Amino acid sequence: MAPLNVLMVGTGEYTTGFVGGGMSGSDKKVGVVGLTLFDLRRRGKVGKLSMVGTSGQKYPAIREHLQKNIAAVYNNLDVSFDSFPSDTTARDTDSYKTAIDALSPGDAITIFTPDTTHYPIALYAIERGIHVLITKPAVKLLSEHQQLLREARKHNVFVFVEHHKRFDPAYADARARAKTLGNFNYFYSYMSQPKFQLETFKAWAGKESDISYYLNSHHVDICESMVPDYKPVKVTASGSKGTAENLGCVPGTEDTISLLVEWVKRDEPGRRATGVYTASWTAPQKAGVHSNQYFHYLASNGEIRVDQAKRGYDVADDSQGQLVWYNPFYMKYAPDEEGNFNGQTGYGYISFEKFVDAVTAFKEGRVTLDELDRRGLPTLKNTIATTAILEAGRRSLDEGRGVVILVGEDGVWDLR
Repeated sequence: MAPLNVLMVGTGEYTTGFVGGGMSGSDKKVGVVGLTLFDLRRRGKVGKLSMVGTSGQKYPAIREHLQKNIAAVYNNLDVSFDSFPSDTTARDTDSYKTAIDALSPGDAITIFTPDTTHYPIALYAIERGIHVLITKPAVKLLSEHQQLLREARKHNVFVFVEHHKRFDPAYADARARAKTLGNFNYFYSYMSQPKFQLETFKAWAGKESDISYYLNSHHVDICESMVPDYKPVKVTASGSKGTAENLGCVPGTEDTISLLVEWVKRDEPGRRATGVYTASWTAPQKAGVHSNQYFHYLASNGEIRVDQAKRGYDVADDSQGQLVWYNPFYMKYAPDEEGNFNGQTGYGYISFEKFVDAVTAFKEGRVTLDELDRRGLPTLKNTIATTAILEAGRRSLDEGRGVVILVGEDGVWDLR
């Protein structure tokens, strides 16, 4: 079977490393999506690549950026791709439709665009028999999540939510060990990014989405995957404000959001647990690490603590004016001794390879959609509680009350 053709939807930092006319200043200076797919194409797992954004006039600068920072750095990495819309088009918000229509059933797309656009783009692709990888959060609304799940089954396509923390080696090991420690009791997590990142996010921060959707989605998903025999039943959220607004974000933009979630064991309602998930994008400008991240899991027979901020690797760099902690376990950008890309073991890379391998196996008839769900991959079915919690948290903030999560006998989820 021919390798998988992939359309990259979105041209920003995570896809290309290109932001606001130049290279990103974050830990994704050459992106993740494009670099990974270029290497998967070199390895024969991916075929034709294309990219779509809303402005074609960015492409000459993006191609120059990719040539300089990827093709000229690593051996044998072809950074070419077909682009939509044309380089002369200033703006076309429906260009994703043209790009998807150029694919064939059984091809795939990756979606790395603002949260509010995930649903219409994914639905358009699913209805045309295209397999889909969506960045987290999959969608903002529980109703949209369930609709995508129904349509994916109807059209027999695989939809994967890019929760790459599931493939972080420490988190993956912790998830496995948690299942040996008895009943879930308590989970606390924290994740933050420095304030300068709001310069990248200012176009949508507080308007189209919030810090909980952006960062809490990681640890809520990890917790959901650790305790599949529990379900969330109530969410109460609180948020702090002021700093993001002072940095130019729209009024009302929360700096930090905490979600207090009540969990209950599905077959033993008397057993209850508590989850607290906190996220902020107003950490100090020079925090030493781009993403501070840790969690504490407590069960009836033990506990787990994971701190992923420092990784035991720090660099003193005069150009940074500070001590910096790097995370090569996420994306390893340093080439090997022969100049080849050497980042295949990074969990950011692994997430995409898992998707490509799953789609290929499905197309070849070696696996079913139900079997992919049972593998514990971050599929739509396996991430529904995360979407329910995130939307319930947003509603709790907006309405000033706790929001109840219900799961009917028919398996349909609802918020009250």
